[in-house]
Amino acid sequence: MTKGITRFAAVVLFAAVTATPLTAQFGPEPDFTVTAAERAQVIESSLARLNQYYVFPDVAKKMEQAVRARAAKGEYDAITSAKALADKLTADLREVSKDKHLGVRYSNQAVPDLPFNQPPTAEQLEQQRAFASRVNYGFEKVERMQGNIGYIDIRGFIPPEVGGETAAAAMTFVGNTDALIVDLRFNGGGEPAMIAFLTSYLFDAPTHLNDIYTRVDDSTQQFWTAPFVPGRRFGGQKPVYVLTSKRTFSGGEEFAYNLKNLKRATVIGETTGGGAHPVHGVKVSEHFEIGVPFARAVSPVTKTNWEGAGVSPDIAMPADQALDHAYVLALEKVVAGTSDANRKAALQRLLDEKKQKK
Repeated sequence: MTKGITRFAAVVLFAAVTATPLTAQFGPEPDFTVTAAERAQVIESSLARLNQYYVFPDVAKKMEQAVRARAAKGEYDAITSAKALADKLTADLREVSKDKHLGVRYSNQAVPDLPFNQPPTAEQLEQQRAFASRVNYGFEKVERMQGNIGYIDIRGFIPPEVGGETAAAAMTFVGNTDALIVDLRFNGGGEPAMIAFLTSYLFDAPTHLNDIYTRVDDSTQQFWTAPFVPGRRFGGQKPVYVLTSKRTFSGGEEFAYNLKNLKRATVIGETTGGGAHPVHGVKVSEHFEIGVPFARAVSPVTKTNWEGAGVSPDIAMPADQALDHAYVLALEKVVAGTSDANRKAALQRLLDEKKQKK
């Protein structure tokens, strides 16, 4: 079992905190009453897990100090709602850390105990696969637009061990198009290995994409494009456009950030949400868990990441206008690169029509 599957389990279990479009469709958990004992356990265990795992130890200590100061003033004493406790702790922790991945989640069902770097049980793995299938492994739409422009709408990155077949089929479908638009405007993140897998179709040679530093074992994992991919490679020369919005988060941001810094794509839309720390859901009581950002991304190009700042687009505009603009730019590129006179004339007519509608 790989780290990717383990990480995916954390993403699925902690979906309510990150509120990604991929999982938000299942609705919020019903609220319930918490006892004083459970409230104290949630607070103490959350602080312990942050000190144990949070990617920046000094920030974890500051969060502990802030929460203990609030507890001393009795700010948590009157809380009896599970939702209110989770929301309050999340807000207090984020006020110090500014980390949008960090948060506390409650569940009516017992929270599974999934330790770091441990594979999920067979039952948990089956639940993950069933969930991934219901959302088509993150692929909302794959299309060949007029003018032979490829379009893929990806809502989340499922590990390639689970969603690789669907990913390969999607990329093969657009492999013969002359330009590609990757829509991440509703993408809430997911597994870094799937990002590397998909990005591999966009390069002709192995390329260093991103690194992830993990505090727990003081290790750095590199992510490169693969020298071989199943199906048809799109290639490293044809134009690529990536659409972003304020809702684009985490892995969606990494995809855009990598391609922008490697000058492989033009990013169009809005500045993204600003979450660059992989998160793992850790059980803190029978019905609560805390999402602990345990690692950080490090770009081989910028030597930093998009945490807090988001990914700035190359062409800034409202997200709902980004697709039309990218389509026009793609058509312009294809027209400029077409030598066949008849096809060039047909493409120019299509381009003129689209420009008039903008």
